[in-house]
Amino acid sequence: MKKGLTMAAAIATLSMIATACGGNDNNGNNASPSASASPSASASASASASSSASADPAADISGTITFLTNRTDMIDKEYVDYAKRFNEKYPNAKVEFEAVTDLDKNTKVRLSSGEYPDVLLIPTIPNSDLPKYFAPLDDLGLNDKIYFNDYKSSEGKLYGISAGATTTGIVYNKKAFADAGITEIPKTLDEFYAAADKLKQKGIVPLASNFKDQWPLYPWASEVPISIAGDKNLNNDRINSDAPYTMDNPYGQGLTIIRTMYEKGYLEPDVNSTNWEQSKKDIASGKFAMYMLGNWVIPQVISSGTTSDNVGFFPLPYDNSGKTNVLLAPDWAYGVNKNSKHVETAKAFVKWMLEDSGFDDFAGFIPVLKDKQANMAQLTEFQSYGPTTIEAAADSEESTAVVNKAQIVKEAMVQEFVLSKDPQKVLDEYNKKWAAAKKALAK
Repeated sequence: MKKGLTMAAAIATLSMIATACGGNDNNGNNASPSASASPSASASASASASSSASADPAADISGTITFLTNRTDMIDKEYVDYAKRFNEKYPNAKVEFEAVTDLDKNTKVRLSSGEYPDVLLIPTIPNSDLPKYFAPLDDLGLNDKIYFNDYKSSEGKLYGISAGATTTGIVYNKKAFADAGITEIPKTLDEFYAAADKLKQKGIVPLASNFKDQWPLYPWASEVPISIAGDKNLNNDRINSDAPYTMDNPYGQGLTIIRTMYEKGYLEPDVNSTNWEQSKKDIASGKFAMYMLGNWVIPQVISSGTTSDNVGFFPLPYDNSGKTNVLLAPDWAYGVNKNSKHVETAKAFVKWMLEDSGFDDFAGFIPVLKDKQANMAQLTEFQSYGPTTIEAAADSEESTAVVNKAQIVKEAMVQEFVLSKDPQKVLDEYNKKWAAAKKALAK
């Protein structure tokens, strides 16, 4: 899927088996699976071998594997059912689940120790390091059937497959909108601010930012700027500048929206004492009206105390043009430990999670498999507003290296920008860090 497709096309494409995305710059990788003859031939041979064994798919799938996940809420609940159903399909195999918080940090520690589970969600490491830890997944036969098929690849081989796809927008409580007298979904930024003011006047908190928790602020420093720019390579192109953050470019424009919401009193009364879990209940009850997050949060809001038909979803109108771009981005990617004692069982579990588990619907994802239909009514509403979809680009190793060297945490930048008396000074400081890190890496 290319820049310029509508969200309707993106959702519709999920009902068709399509060829692989043509670009080589989707999230995480610079080389497609067909980059050389050797990997392609190897993949074909593996696929043939897999096809030969498919008469009895359970025959070689055995042993007990462990999946490391960030979904602590599913332990002793949905994962119990997953384990049972996987065992029903593969009687000689069992899967166990381990959940952790701060997934990225914990997983990196385990990788460095050499002690990590059979299946895990790949942390933020360079794609060139993927072969050190993970087994290729090309023999699953999914390369040409998934979005982000070069998201986690290296040297023409696929090492990770996204658990699902998300787009970011305004998740809202319909009753709260109605109670505030909002009869039409905002199509421009001015209309969005006007709607927020109506909510505030009604005693409803317009937007739950979860400011203190920090991580929910990610869209304002990444997804929103990319949408404003209409350029999936915005983050990577920072490498061409010593001052990528300015008040009048997409980064400054995106940050200014959340700052304006804060200044006008459209966020929580005390942004320094917010609570993520409570916010879901507050959105569900209508005490708070909106989130600016991905579609993944919708099922969590519903399960926190409301009905599906009371939750809506629309693109953020970031300017007054009446047109919007939205980013289609991958979630965490499944990877298989190359040193697992049961590599084939681990691979079978990854494929089962994508095809049979139902995790897409539970998590509120757009399925990463192109021939699977997204079932959420909220996604149908979202695409009805006609946004232009941009499929996310890979974070290049060059830009990632500068970010890491400069120790830039984008969510922290949002916090500082919003609270500072001089937001320009905040951007100046981050530009200084960026330029220094870039110079140091060039030596």
